[in-house]
Amino acid sequence: MASADLGAELSCSICLSTYTDPVSLRCGHNFCRDCIVMVLDTQEGTGGYSCPECRAGYQERPALEKNRKLSNIVERFLCSHPEPEETQIFCTYCDSPVPATKTCLQCDASFCDKHLSKHSKSAEHVLMEPTVSFEDRKCFIHKEMMKYYCSEDSAAICISCWVAGDHRGHHVELLNAASDKKKETLRAVIETLKSEREETERRVQRLQDHRREEKEKAAGVTEKVTDLFRDIRGELRHPEEGGPGEISRQEEQMSLSIADLITQLEKQKDELSRKISSIEEICNVTNPLTVLKQEPESDVISHRSCDVTSDVRVAGCVDDGIISQILLRGLLHLSDNLMDLQTKRQLSVMEKADILLDIKTASDYIIISGDLRSASDTDVDQNRPDGPERFSVQQVLSSCSFSSGRHYWEVDVSEAKEWAMGVAGHSIERKSEDDESFIGCNDKSWCLHFVTDFKAEHNNVVKQIEEMDPGSPVQTVGIYLDYEAGRLSFYQLCDPIRHLHTFSATFTEPLYAAFYVYGDTSIKIIN
Repeated sequence: MASADLGAELSCSICLSTYTDPVSLRCGHNFCRDCIVMVLDTQEGTGGYSCPECRAGYQERPALEKNRKLSNIVERFLCSHPEPEETQIFCTYCDSPVPATKTCLQCDASFCDKHLSKHSKSAEHVLMEPTVSFEDRKCFIHKEMMKYYCSEDSAAICISCWVAGDHRGHHVELLNAASDKKKETLRAVIETLKSEREETERRVQRLQDHRREEKEKAAGVTEKVTDLFRDIRGELRHPEEGGPGEISRQEEQMSLSIADLITQLEKQKDELSRKISSIEEICNVTNPLTVLKQEPESDVISHRSCDVTSDVRVAGCVDDGIISQILLRGLLHLSDNLMDLQTKRQLSVMEKADILLDIKTASDYIIISGDLRSASDTDVDQNRPDGPERFSVQQVLSSCSFSSGRHYWEVDVSEAKEWAMGVAGHSIERKSEDDESFIGCNDKSWCLHFVTDFKAEHNNVVKQIEEMDPGSPVQTVGIYLDYEAGRLSFYQLCDPIRHLHTFSATFTEPLYAAFYVYGDTSIKIIN
């Protein structure tokens, strides 16, 4: 009991906890430093200060003096009486310990279910979860329970704050009523957040479904491509096998022919050697009569010419013309069957669009070639007749437009250090000198351009594209438009082909191929 009494004496009257860094006012009352500083801060500007304990007044903000003796007592007390562990809260009115289910702020007491049924149902009696600490429910100025809520200042207050304090005349309601209103608001927020969460889940599910579908599509396309090349290899197998087979046949026939000729010539050589020996024997005879009497064979002294060309002609040669014919027939057969193979494997056909430049849209400082496929910058005014379709900036559109389907075209940019290209709707501004006319700088056009690096732009929103390999500058750009799918893709046509960027949009009007021609540059549409 003495220990409990000492603990009460060492408690701050503001926070109701053991003193922390205790300080004293001139009136002799002690407080935690932080607690009294907070109270004095609230009294700032009211014309004076007062002690929360005895209401002693001060004209100026009172100095706070550290109470060293009290601080030492608190320190020794805490060392000998450590904070007990949190214990269960019991009913105030039960003789034996019965766990409490609620605590009443008005009664400053806790109740079990039995005694709670007899408790006042008045709104003033605010019930809360069982607790023994009311410090956070009491006004630190008036030491009264905070039962009301000031909606103007968004603060919980006591009756004195409302009647005679800083909240006098403000709109005030009971804590429970204010809590219920806030809960209603929070429930509405929860419903909104739930709806957003459900929409987010649907979006995640759609993306997961799209990823699965595209994965299946990729596997299907891979299978089609694999089957196509297997069919192509099958078509090539005949000329591939027929060519070497014919070469082997001709080589074998030629070898047999040469072998027969060699055999005949070897026999002829042996016969000639025999006759040479016979004549040499005659030549070696010393008796003239004997020499004259010997008659050589009649064909020995006949003239025989050795015709190598004739032998080669008889032996024959490998006829590469026939080989070429075999290969050509196989390749022509493959060429005839390619479309059938493509249809068989259900591969979509992507043919080049026949893009021609529309000179009626070209700036007066752009030269259009005679075949309408090249555009070059010039300093010389072309003095073309003005019209509503002609650009006042260095741009030109194609003569054809696309309002459906899939289309592909290629542009040679090897003569352009800087370039910009894409698509634009017919409603794009033509005469404005500001950004409204430039492709990519409005909601009517989509553009990929290169100056010092690559950027994709639509409606003035620019996206930086990862840096290219400086050792392999772009020579040719491929552009693919899928109108219904709302996709516009750009490719670097090198080995291998490299994807640069894809726009995703909803196209609502016919689109034209669009080009911006920089100074001292030239671009060419590849037929």
